[in-house]
Amino acid sequence: MTLYHFIGIKGSGMSALAHILFDMDNEVQGSDIDKHFFTEDALRDKGIKILPFDADNIKEGMTVIAGNAFGDDHPEVVRAKELGGEYYRYHDFLGEFMSQYTSIAVTGAHGKTSTTGLLSHVMNGDKKTSYLIGDGTGMGQLQSEYFAFEACEYRRHFLSYTPDYAIITNIDFDHPDYFSGLEDVFNAFQEMALKVKKAVIACGDDAILHDIKVDIPVYYYGLNEDNRVRAENIRTTADGTVFDVQIDNQLYGTFKTPMFGNHQVLNALAVITVCYLEKLDVDNIKEALELFGGVKRRFSEKKINDQILIDDYAHHPAEIKATIESATKKYPDKNVIAIFQPHTFSRTEKFLQEFADSLKEADQVYLCEIFGSAREQSGKLTIQDLADLIPDAQVIIEEQIENLKSHENAVLLFMGAGDIQKFQQAYENLL
Repeated sequence: MTLYHFIGIKGSGMSALAHILFDMDNEVQGSDIDKHFFTEDALRDKGIKILPFDADNIKEGMTVIAGNAFGDDHPEVVRAKELGGEYYRYHDFLGEFMSQYTSIAVTGAHGKTSTTGLLSHVMNGDKKTSYLIGDGTGMGQLQSEYFAFEACEYRRHFLSYTPDYAIITNIDFDHPDYFSGLEDVFNAFQEMALKVKKAVIACGDDAILHDIKVDIPVYYYGLNEDNRVRAENIRTTADGTVFDVQIDNQLYGTFKTPMFGNHQVLNALAVITVCYLEKLDVDNIKEALELFGGVKRRFSEKKINDQILIDDYAHHPAEIKATIESATKKYPDKNVIAIFQPHTFSRTEKFLQEFADSLKEADQVYLCEIFGSAREQSGKLTIQDLADLIPDAQVIIEEQIENLKSHENAVLLFMGAGDIQKFQQAYENLL
């Protein structure tokens, strides 16, 4: 049994990998900052030890995995290298780990986590599948045939992987602190696609993805008629969305997802395409799809009195627009109230107008102060710069959270990738 030590174990990818290795009968521990993060509760529930950062945590004989957020000058990283034992960066370890399975990478600017969650759930309806999801969720199964994992484009980390399949949900400009523009983002995805061994499953409704050039098959999926895999006859019901799937102009089946919005149909099409290529049982796929319960921090709902409270990771204009669309379709008779916390000053500045345009889809907007990441604590603009672009938008602090009580019979969308959860928790405590 190997002892793994994770430097930065609370990170969403790191915690998911920790779960996988623990489930596979390894000894797992880790270290991180002394601040609560949503991933740590599940780790502690399993008895996985979380220590404060300290070079003395690193002992001989450990296999050390370091999170990408921590530089080579971090005391634990320095000690691990001094001792000369097994040492990996997160993405390098994951690249080696997946080689023992038929692996499916899920990547794209948006929708990675939701699609990976759906893929792992549906595939497990027919075949044993271990998985790593970007919401901090991971599960390792002995004798797994498949490994489904979320592959992040940030700093081109996904170039460490050589998966059998890759789902690409879309290409869009994000992470302006690293990528210079859309062309730079596309070049990263193009390079990644060349590392895929069997097939690329790409959203054909995204025009940019048609420029991807590879020597393996590309299965385009989407709603447009020119897609090889497409959804038709989409209809919204009281408890989800029903649609027909055509593959190569032949009816593959009628499917139902409990989710709402066209982006959820696209996610399902990507998953169905992988299952089709691997010849999984279509009836098992249908049943699993219909029973999917969602992933953490993606449209996670609570009903309190006459309000629906939704926690969502949306932190890019395209994701905000999709989340508001889902709320509007699922609750057409309720006002949708957006409570949004921008994540990083560079992203807020780069997409200031786009954020405003997407948030205007809500009936009322509240804005929280910009959340600065570990790599970026300040910037040139303030939250008021965004508020000025949205009619009637209000900047709100935790102490003013009771203002939300005025929205009777409404959907409250708490959106962001920082610590927006503390606003929702404060409001729940008030109620």
